[in-house]
Amino acid sequence: MSHPALVVLQKEVRDNLRDRRAVTMALFFPLLGPVVLAMTLTLVSKQQRGSEEKPLALSVAGREHAPNLVAFLQSAGVVLEAAPADPERAVRAGDLDLVVVIPPEFGERLRAGRPAPVRLVIDDSRQSAHAATGRARRLLEGYGHQLGMQRLLARGVSPALTEGVALETVDLATPESRAALLLALLPYFVILAVFVGGMYIAIDATAGERERQSLEPLLLNPVPRWCHVAAKVSATALFASVALGETLIGFALVPLVLPIESLGFVIRLDPGMLVRVFLLALPLVLLVSSLQIVVAARARSFKAAQSSLSLLMMVPVLPGMMLAFVPVKLKLWMALVPTLGEQLVVARLLRGEVVPFLAVAPVMVGTALWAAVLFALGVRTFRGERIVFGA
Repeated sequence: MSHPALVVLQKEVRDNLRDRRAVTMALFFPLLGPVVLAMTLTLVSKQQRGSEEKPLALSVAGREHAPNLVAFLQSAGVVLEAAPADPERAVRAGDLDLVVVIPPEFGERLRAGRPAPVRLVIDDSRQSAHAATGRARRLLEGYGHQLGMQRLLARGVSPALTEGVALETVDLATPESRAALLLALLPYFVILAVFVGGMYIAIDATAGERERQSLEPLLLNPVPRWCHVAAKVSATALFASVALGETLIGFALVPLVLPIESLGFVIRLDPGMLVRVFLLALPLVLLVSSLQIVVAARARSFKAAQSSLSLLMMVPVLPGMMLAFVPVKLKLWMALVPTLGEQLVVARLLRGEVVPFLAVAPVMVGTALWAAVLFALGVRTFRGERIVFGA
């Protein structure tokens, strides 16, 4: 004979499979993260190929004041274009990425052996212009360095005397760590998939059943209240786990369909790493499912539960957004903060680092303890009259 909790679980899963909204959110929303990653990689690839293959076009004002500089730019493959009458207005309006302005005193100061001014009119807030601005800046700096060496050689001075320090850069970045910059938001989407995947199941199993007036007959059955809570939490966790697995598989498929090796980094989401992330997130799935059941059961209506869980969903994903821009090292106290420890461990795994078990165990144990506390709170909620009347 089946356990009462399993009977209720079968009923919950069967009911939610008939709910198109719940199935749609659980199956299609987790694809958002992989789609965002694919679009980002595609745009970066196109921008990099365009900046490398397409000749640099520069609008230069005052070309007659620096014929040698103009010749240098043309020898470097730069396509010179006529400058607008108002360079600042053209750049501010987005008509041009940048404008090079050569003032009339350029030649006079150059002949006097003094630094010759060249203005680069740019709008640094425009991300799309950074590639062209960087190429133009490197060309102008290269021309200035070349002039400086020629001046020293003309005076019988070795250019090496001006270099007091020979700087050597040792770059320890790996292709995996470079890729982690693009995958910095993956922990955010993992947490989001867990929340969204089970949210509507939790609402329908509590506030939804109350509004359909099917919750009270269900609770009148000779089944312990903890069995009802266990079944509803398990049904929510089941759909959340499916959403989590779909998200991870989607991220793993993105590097296989896009040519990312040309960008100078490697994304290796091997099955072993994905399984570790999935197992790491299982206690989090139970915690989120228990939390959603408690919040939805205490809500007055279906809409109130939906609003509460939608707002609550933004709280645990804030650390993920923060970690995308501010690197944080994993510390022991962070293991007790739900979702924070998981996101830090996932970020280290994405960088190709070896995460010891002693760093993972506190995160999973701490999350499991919080899940147990919320489950107990859910049992207490189901034993009260508020679960039936919603007030």
